[in-house]
Amino acid sequence: MKLVVQVKLLPTPEQATALAETLHACNSAAAWVSRVAHERAVFSRTGLQKLLYAEVRARGLSAQPTLHVIRKVADAYTALRGQIRAGLLGGKCSARRSQAEGKPIAFRPQAAHPFDDRCLSWQIDARMVSIWTTHGRMQNLAFTGEPSQLKTLAEFRQGESDLVYRGGKWFLIATCEVPENPLNSHPRDWIGVDRGIANLATTSDGDNHQGRGLERYRRRMTRVRTQLQSKGTKSAKRKLKKRARREARHTAHVNHKIAKTVVADAQRTERGIALEDLQGIRDRVRLKQHQRATLSSWPFHQLGEFIAYKAQRVGVPVLVVDAAYTPRGVHAAGTSHARTVPRGTTSPVWSAGSLAQPTTSPP
Repeated sequence: MKLVVQVKLLPTPEQATALAETLHACNSAAAWVSRVAHERAVFSRTGLQKLLYAEVRARGLSAQPTLHVIRKVADAYTALRGQIRAGLLGGKCSARRSQAEGKPIAFRPQAAHPFDDRCLSWQIDARMVSIWTTHGRMQNLAFTGEPSQLKTLAEFRQGESDLVYRGGKWFLIATCEVPENPLNSHPRDWIGVDRGIANLATTSDGDNHQGRGLERYRRRMTRVRTQLQSKGTKSAKRKLKKRARREARHTAHVNHKIAKTVVADAQRTERGIALEDLQGIRDRVRLKQHQRATLSSWPFHQLGEFIAYKAQRVGVPVLVVDAAYTPRGVHAAGTSHARTVPRGTTSPVWSAGSLAQPTTSPP
């Protein structure tokens, strides 16, 4: 399975200047290619390469970075067409779709840019990289990272790496092809995981991963966000973006810890994991106004994705169970069940009988 490893670059001031100018040159060329592609309705990699390769090279880029610029533009338009086909931008007459189709895709001057092994080489033991820039090949660019992540990088790195500038810092995000453990096709039992708001996750073993800390953090961030929004200055808008990223990182960190604990328990006891199917839950309920923000920011989908990929890596099976049938097996076990289990109530207990039910709604 594919994972990404992020390392932090430690450039000198001269190296940082060269990296910034490289990103600016590549994204400036990508924006120009995007405008031409939109005007001439040429969006394929091959078509853009035949049409614009020489002109992009003339803008000061080497051969391989030129190809990456063209491919980045073609892939961006491919993603846009995929969103349109999936209906994510509305119907044919929607203003959002018309706006997306009516103008070329833009690229920020400091947007991330991919580098392959011809443009980027790693010396992981020395914690150095050599990277192509518009000032020539840059040697001895230092980087650092968490030891386990660096070990994964050394053993399983494959493909391209992205140069990212974020929050005044430089990063390289590398793709790693990590082998999976054999799937446990005959688990001894199942660990039921009930995802909620009061408790982010409650397992059939009685473990409650409470969401009170995250809820308090979000309420505090909401108050700060309201104060900044009332000002409306450019500085306030920059701080709003910074705090939004910080809040997303904090939420992801909490979900990672919960998912790691659940998967580790399942792997140690040779059991599978059963998740309640919550798809479309926001469309099925009507809430009062003061409850809407809480439900909209409920990160149940992210937690499910984290559990799924961590379980896939270690060979733990994951089963999605129709919520309509979970109480049947729970009732047979003689316990009560709740979607969101507040503190002091009985935790849900899942049985193999409930997991064997069909996924269609009961008559």
